[in-house]
Amino acid sequence: MTATLRIGVIMGSVREGRLCDRVTAWVVRTLQGENGIQLRVIDPRTALPAVENGGGKSTKALKQLLAGMDGFIVVTPEYNHSFPAALKQLIDSAYDEWQTRPVGFVSYGAMSGGIRAVEQLRQVFAELHAVTLRDGVALTDIWSRFDDLGELIEPGRTDAALRRMVSRLRWWAMATRDARSVEPYDQVG
Repeated sequence: MTATLRIGVIMGSVREGRLCDRVTAWVVRTLQGENGIQLRVIDPRTALPAVENGGGKSTKALKQLLAGMDGFIVVTPEYNHSFPAALKQLIDSAYDEWQTRPVGFVSYGAMSGGIRAVEQLRQVFAELHAVTLRDGVALTDIWSRFDDLGELIEPGRTDAALRRMVSRLRWWAMATRDARSVEPYDQVG
């Protein structure tokens, strides 16, 4: 394996008391020490640009952060059959920075486990020329999935699903990073 892959773990919620903290912490804990991967949590509470005319300092900083990633894991709840507005704002704050990057999803919610949010996000990322993964993690009945210490209850199959998704994310991240080094995407077509 060549250089370490930089993977951004994007938190999808800014709500007070959000479960996103717990789910993201599980993702990071589970993947810590994963060979060849360096994780960077991107929290919209701190990374979201303020409303700026023409893109100010915070927009430029976010774009620079995103451009430095080889791929992404989006951790998103499902709110009213969709994904949160803060996540859309974060995504819409950049364009070129998403291109050719693979995106995996960890979603959560009630009975659907957030899959309706993910299906809508696939459309958004397709427009941005990102590569979304088929494999993902959907946590149903999220309120009963974690114990009081923030540990996933019965992690077996869920951990396995996350590791499978990350294996595929790694493959796509290496492939697209190598392809960008041979021919920049903005020069294609």
